[in-house]
Parts: sequence; C-alpha cells; structure tokens
Amino acid sequence: MQLPTENEKDHNSGSARHPYVSKTAYLGLLLAFALILSYIEILIPLQIGIPGVKLGLANLAVVLCLYLFGWKESLFLTMGKALLSGLMFGNLFMILYSLSGSFLSALVMAGLNRSWSFHVPAVSAAGGVAHNMGQLLVAAFAVKTYGVFYYMPVLIIAGLITGFLNGIVAVVVLPYIQTITAKGTA
Repeated sequence: MQLPTENEKDHNSGSARHPYVSKTAYLGLLLAFALILSYIEILIPLQIGIPGVKLGLANLAVVLCLYLFGWKESLFLTMGKALLSGLMFGNLFMILYSLSGSFLSALVMAGLNRSWSFHVPAVSAAGGVAHNMGQLLVAAFAVKTYGVFYYMPVLIIAGLITGFLNGIVAVVVLPYIQTITAKGTA
C-alpha cells in the first residue's frame, strides 16, 4: 500500500472525501446531547403529582436529527438514546418504557415530517403525545390494568405542551446547526 503524497493529502482531506464520517460525528454529537439532556431532566424535579410527566428535553435531539438527517437516522438516535440513558441513569423498566415511547414517537414524527403541511412544533408535539401513549401502553401491560389510562388526558396535554416547546426550540436552533453541518460536509 502506497502512502498518499502531500498534494493528494490536501486534495483528499476533510469530510469531502468521506462525508459519512462527518454524518457519523454529527449523529454522535446528537446522541451525546440527548444523553446530557436526559441527565439534566433527571436533576429537575417536576412535582405535579402525575407519574411519568417529564419535560422531554432529550427528544429535542431527536427532532433536530429528524430535520437534519432524516427519519432513519432519527430512529437510530432514538433507540440509542433510550438504551444508553436507561443503562446509565435507570433500570430495565426505564429502558422498556423509554424504548416504547421513543419508538412510537419517532415513527409518528417521521410520518408527519413527510407531509409538508406540518411545521416543526406540531410534529414535535405529536411526538410528545405519541411518546406518552407508548409508555402508557407498556404501563397498562406491565400492571395488567386499564386503570392507567385515566392518566391519558393529562399525559396528552403534557405531551402537547412539552413537545410544542421543544419544537419551538428546534425551530430557533435548526438554522444555526444547518449552517455548521453544511460547512462540515462541504
């Protein structure tokens, strides 16, 4: 194997030679961002008396990924976030709840994203509701009672509010990240 000359190194250097390297790096950063937000969310006590209501901060990374890279990458990020945050900060049950909610949320957001009539906050809000519904289904299965569905109205409202707010943050942040990623893959 022959080593490249200095001229070839300059010509082939950077992400233009291997754009998948940049994409992988950005996905890794988004996963790290999601894990940091998951940890921050654990530190914020939300005392509203309803179990399972969270801010959904880590889903901001998933929304950003969906609009930056697409649905496949956001699904990958969703699964990575659910597994790693569960292993790092939770337990087996947290992983199951997180996987079910995150997977359903990612599918709903991916489906709505394909339709141009939905804006980022609406897609994110639908994802928040879907996430809560996925977790509610697992809870009903785990405790073997439909009584958990009494939480549904509150969880729908919470998912709409937190998802919408995450969507607004995504709208503000996306142009800046798109500028950075465009420079990194040019």
